[in-house]
Amino acid sequence: MQAELVACKSYAASRGDMETEVLGTDGAGIDRAALLLRQGALVAFPTETVYGLGADATNDEAVAQIFAVKGRPSFNPLIVHLAGPFSEVSRYAVLPAAAERYLARGWPPGLTLVLPLKPRSGLSPLVTAGLDTVAIRMPAAPVAQSLLRRFGGPVAAPSANPSGRISPSRAEHVLAGLGGQIAAVIDGGPTQKGLESTILQFPGTVVLREGSFPVDDALPRATSSSDTPTAPGQLTSHYAPSGAVRLEAETAHADEWHIGFGAIAGDETLSEKGDLTEAAARLFHLLHKADERRIKKIAVAPIPDTGLGRAINDRLRRAAAPRT
Repeated sequence: MQAELVACKSYAASRGDMETEVLGTDGAGIDRAALLLRQGALVAFPTETVYGLGADATNDEAVAQIFAVKGRPSFNPLIVHLAGPFSEVSRYAVLPAAAERYLARGWPPGLTLVLPLKPRSGLSPLVTAGLDTVAIRMPAAPVAQSLLRRFGGPVAAPSANPSGRISPSRAEHVLAGLGGQIAAVIDGGPTQKGLESTILQFPGTVVLREGSFPVDDALPRATSSSDTPTAPGQLTSHYAPSGAVRLEAETAHADEWHIGFGAIAGDETLSEKGDLTEAAARLFHLLHKADERRIKKIAVAPIPDTGLGRAINDRLRRAAAPRT
């Protein structure tokens, strides 16, 4: 234990009375994070998409802390993260044949499946928000896998940010939003994809949330804004910076900070090359940068609404929605 404490730093936010430990990705950091989860504490950790705010998914009090710390409405379900193997899914959910074809080569990075919930799953009912389905994911990021294996159980983890605000793609984003209110964050550097997972519901193969895993444009969508979500990321106003957001802006007004794309340079760009993968990875980072600079008005260049662009535009529309 003494070595574990030496391996980490602490961060205390002015609005919180807890010291948030900043842990490394080495064995000591992972061991410390797993211990905190077993004790019912909240730990943020990097996945390949964004940083998640983890709690023991079988512990009612720990899961309740997620909703309290984030200010998240209790009707908004959470995603359960598993290390694997696939047989682990059957402890909590029914895996229809239609879902198995997406898993033929392993669980794809950036994909969440909403599946029928197994009776007596052992999961806290807060995780599913009282629904008869459960969202499950097996993250590909090595740090997330190491933590899940060391913890040895299901971890409920929404994005590690205050509800409705910008998702975190770096540990410093987590600390800016939740520092002083959670036990620890594992600092694994910037996440690879920078955009949340795609959510598919089965049976039916319906897209509930556009995300970092590419899916056929022809699949049915149920991704419209909702105040009674069946999956994370469906609330009308979400992913929002402090400043107002204007979309489809080929040029910026004098009082706006312009986020460019492709041929539109802007003050900063999502991707000078017009690369949607790069744009997805940079989106939340640039919105956080706008908050750091206390920018009141943000203009965003047009993004093609195909492929990964659909997920980027989904986040931007919710970021630009009227605040409640």
